[in-house]
Amino acid sequence: MDTQEADADIAYGRQVLEIETTAIRGIVPLLDARFARAVEMLHGCRGQVVVTGVGKSGLIAQKVSATLASTGTSSIFVHAAEAMHGDLGRVRKDGIVVAMSYSGKTDEVLRMVPAVKKIGAPIVAITSTGDSPLAKAADVTLAVGELAEACPIGLAPTSSTTAMLAMGDALAMTVAHRKQFTREEFAVFHPGGNLGRRLVTVAEVMRAASQAVAVRPSAVVADALREMSRPGRTRTGTIIVTDEGGRLTGVFTDGDLRRRVVVDPRMLDGPISAVMTPTPKTARATELLADVYKRIKEQKINELPVIDESGRLVGLLHVQDVVEWGVAF
Repeated sequence: MDTQEADADIAYGRQVLEIETTAIRGIVPLLDARFARAVEMLHGCRGQVVVTGVGKSGLIAQKVSATLASTGTSSIFVHAAEAMHGDLGRVRKDGIVVAMSYSGKTDEVLRMVPAVKKIGAPIVAITSTGDSPLAKAADVTLAVGELAEACPIGLAPTSSTTAMLAMGDALAMTVAHRKQFTREEFAVFHPGGNLGRRLVTVAEVMRAASQAVAVRPSAVVADALREMSRPGRTRTGTIIVTDEGGRLTGVFTDGDLRRRVVVDPRMLDGPISAVMTPTPKTARATELLADVYKRIKEQKINELPVIDESGRLVGLLHVQDVVEWGVAF
């Protein structure tokens, strides 16, 4: 490729990005009480949020609907043209319609308006200005302003769709913030792929409490070691010490054994409470596995007892189980 042509292409690509960046910056001061009202409407919606549009705006509407759904707000996308052929049945009085049209004059979207009003669902419009037919028909209008497209002929939707997407994201994320949407809730909606692995909880990977070697504080160390070596036991390097109520009181690891026995071999005949670690590191079943794995790496430990709110043992998490699950990668 010619160097001058390459430089020109790079320069033009940067120009496109600058234009679209300017478009997003331009909508920041446009957020006002109307945006807050739209957030309040979606936050209080008892039904589904139906996001609609056609063409490039329709593609943006699909993404905004998917973002709402993945962050705790029930939502579906309805193509405006299909709405007039039966898909309006997806709109309910207890729902909300978010209509996206940059011009605010899209025929298919405007044809939906009387039917949506007859159903009784409020309309939030995302469009260029408050003067368009769609804006005037909507209950709330979120305007992104009149923008110059980042297109050589100034026609292909670029800056306008970027700005509409940004406005949709701002709306969806603010609603999620109002709902105090958590990472654990996010994990429920994203069980697959690499993202899903990062959102797995400890409960999904941990070994059951019945697989752990658990003894009372009064147990003799040698007897506890024999219990650990008993055929059928899951391979582990940690003895869990619990009281009669099943609450964790300490742990004793193979590393503890090596360090203790060279100093005092008679410790094998004493109670495990005398040599255990009384305040071990623990995990909760509801924690994200990725977060717990970070602690495992930082603290250089292989196993963590998993306890409930009362301190009772509910499982055992081994670093090998985390690696095999794929969260470590």
